[in-house]
Amino acid sequence: MSIRFTAKARRGMVALTVATGLALGAAGCGSGGGGDDKKPDTSASASKRSGSDPSAQEGQSDTPLAELKGPDGLLLQITSAQRDSGGFVTVNGNLKNDGAKTIVVPAALSGNETEITRNGRSLGGATLVDSKGKKRYYVLRDTDGRPLTTTGFSTVKAGESLAVFMQFPSPPTDTSEVSFQLPGFAAGTITISG
Repeated sequence: MSIRFTAKARRGMVALTVATGLALGAAGCGSGGGGDDKKPDTSASASKRSGSDPSAQEGQSDTPLAELKGPDGLLLQITSAQRDSGGFVTVNGNLKNDGAKTIVVPAALSGNETEITRNGRSLGGATLVDSKGKKRYYVLRDTDGRPLTTTGFSTVKAGESLAVFMQFPSPPTDTSEVSFQLPGFAAGTITISG
């Protein structure tokens, strides 16, 4: 039984390492989507990329795909949504505290699935909604039920920004616009590149 547990733990660590590597790779590549798509979104400020003045400092677009306002001055800026050949979409962004005091991150961001919530605070409650295909995509989990998203944060200090990622199953390749939803935050339309 100990060998089985060790093998299971090893698979979980490999899955977590691969997910982290994909997220870092996607963050390093930037968000290469074209930005002339119309973004009819009243609940979040979705932005268009100009493509003419890249940032040499960050390697990502200065203009986020969407900015979603949350409770107590929390702000989620989505910087990229990259589809990869393995059938996944990795969404990268920054969780910022725009308030004047330290915020305890709401437990609702983890969602309400027992398997995810028992693994601590995360962004496991995030979903992508494909209105055209009438499907909702939830954050992926590894073999031990841990969400493939940023975990382990409980507070965000005033003015602090945390780099975050979430990994989802990929919608069909002909679907590029999806609605991103996170409990307690305004929904926003983002464009998947790749």
